[in-house]
Amino acid sequence: MELVIITGMSGAGKSNAINALEDLGFYCVDNIPPRLMGKFLELCAASPTAMGRVAIVIDVRGREMLGDLEPCLDEAKRNGHSYRLIFLDCDNDVIVHRYKETRRRHPLMSGDCTTIQQALAQERALLEPARRRADYYIDTTLLKAGQLKERITSLFAGDSSAMVVNCMSFGFKYGIPPESDFVLDLRSLPNPYYVDELKGKCGMDAPVYDYVFSFEESNKLYDKLLDLSVMLVHMAAEEGRSQFTIALGCTGGRHRSVAFARRLGEDLHRESFNLRVSHRDMEK
Repeated sequence: MELVIITGMSGAGKSNAINALEDLGFYCVDNIPPRLMGKFLELCAASPTAMGRVAIVIDVRGREMLGDLEPCLDEAKRNGHSYRLIFLDCDNDVIVHRYKETRRRHPLMSGDCTTIQQALAQERALLEPARRRADYYIDTTLLKAGQLKERITSLFAGDSSAMVVNCMSFGFKYGIPPESDFVLDLRSLPNPYYVDELKGKCGMDAPVYDYVFSFEESNKLYDKLLDLSVMLVHMAAEEGRSQFTIALGCTGGRHRSVAFARRLGEDLHRESFNLRVSHRDMEK
């Protein structure tokens, strides 16, 4: 049985993530108390229909029962249930904005937590052990719902046992992706933004791509990037990592970083890595 456990901050997109897994054929249960997880897995394993893929959400809606999560995870492994743990995170300001849009109440806003800021601080403290154990950490601060679905799909649509290599372009003006394992700054390269006929295009367009790699320094830097990326990915795989994220950044995340991520993705794909390429800020 393939088991995926989703946890993370309220408002970070757990509902979207579980919906994406349901679309992939997972049997999904939202908001299950940790103490019930063991019994639930027994029932799934004994089911006549033999549930092959199961996903559950465990979060602070369980309140004091969330403290049982770590021992319950250990017990699940002792009983032969391997799992992948996804932790969804998001900046507090964005979470507050999302709660204002939905007009919903944070599950911890009671008793000592009279403001949403206090509730978020308590939630982060309660979830810290789970965050440290996560196989996949996804920050949804700048992700749209569709982008989160693509991320989940890329992780679990195929062979989820192989390490996933994420090759991501981004813009420094929007912040470095928190999930990055290796970051390369491309802002010193010639910028297509200042070429009138290229300004409105992106690194997926041939004229921009050709412009970026028409310079000797771009190609020298790329050759070194490819060699280093292959070495780092192999080292991460040997360490038993579940994912490795290479983040390539330029100023706005539309031109140089996109061209580099596109080329690196093509070359790493030829190395037979379980690869996904994303352009976080290309549409901004």
